[in-house]
Amino acid sequence: MTSALSLLDKRNRHALWRALRGNFEPTDPPMTPDSALTEVLQRPFESLADTERRLARLEQRLRDRDDRRSVFLSIYVKMTQQVSDGIENGRFGDAEWMRSYVRSFADHYRRAFLHFERGEIEEVPDPWQVAFGQAIAGETLVMQDAFLGVNAHINYDLALALDDIGIDPGRDSKYRDHREINDILAGLVDRQQEMLARMYAPGVENVDEIFGQFDEVLTLLSMTEGREQAWRVACVRTDVGWPLVDRFARWLLSTTSLGVAALILSPGLDDDLQASLRHLEREELGIGTVLDRVATDST
Repeated sequence: MTSALSLLDKRNRHALWRALRGNFEPTDPPMTPDSALTEVLQRPFESLADTERRLARLEQRLRDRDDRRSVFLSIYVKMTQQVSDGIENGRFGDAEWMRSYVRSFADHYRRAFLHFERGEIEEVPDPWQVAFGQAIAGETLVMQDAFLGVNAHINYDLALALDDIGIDPGRDSKYRDHREINDILAGLVDRQQEMLARMYAPGVENVDEIFGQFDEVLTLLSMTEGREQAWRVACVRTDVGWPLVDRFARWLLSTTSLGVAALILSPGLDDDLQASLRHLEREELGIGTVLDRVATDST
């Protein structure tokens, strides 16, 4: 049996400390819900095709509005498409479980977005309140928007999605399928980082300086490590099953993901460098161009 205390590893203790030190200002949802956005997400996803189609529709509508919430969604749409292709091409051992995996995972994003857009803040998980709120405020860099969304979805949603669909019977084979996604994600992250480097290059003398400052973020945000943590949490919730342990697991997911969010928002970038990058995004390129690049240049 996996011990609940084993979840408090060095990575999570670091994130917890960051969360305790973080100072998150309240973030307001849109003044009025946009019906063109909410209607896309009204009902749960029904199939892989339905998931892909509606996520892509929402991404396009956000981009049409120069809404920075599209930054994470552009990455997520590509990930969903690639995992779906892997399922249909026989890459995974349990195709039906993987179809449920993709739908359940996407439904956590769907519910968080829908509640935020409707102003139902009490129903929005804390890391998504930060990610959506910062994107709406528009004071972050595009790379921070991307990192905040990945953090909320991997470090918070995934463990809950695994619990929704169940990891038994056949836990070992399901774990292999869970890990198989890591290779897909690794290639996607590499392409996204290359795209961001190309985009920021005109604004700084040494573009490596940007990602050097984010090394700690990337370590804590590592999709591979975050996904391993999600699996461990799902195992604890399955094996123990006590209400107190379940509450502890949810608290841990929320608090550690908030700690990572605090680090994303305070990466230690030089003030002049941040100013240069913001000027590049907002004035030289324009946010519409930036969002289009995020959506298309990393394919």
